[in-house]
Amino acid sequence: MAKKEKEAVKKAKKTKEENKPKKESFFKGIASEFRKIRWPNKKEMVKYSTATILFVLFFGVFFYLIEVAMYFIEKII
Repeated sequence: MAKKEKEAVKKAKKTKEENKPKKESFFKGIASEFRKIRWPNKKEMVKYSTATILFVLFFGVFFYLIEVAMYFIEKII
């Protein structure tokens, strides 16, 4: 009997959760996701920021050189 009672309680809880307003469950979901976030520490932030700046500088120089090369090719033709 105890097993049947536990199953009935679980079923009642599921039904109760399904009948919750969607807004309430939406915000509970957001709170749950925010608890899963692992924010970077200072060392990681410096590493990621440096990588981003170097990436942007590399591609800036890369596209500038392509532009200069295209300018000279255009002058030759």
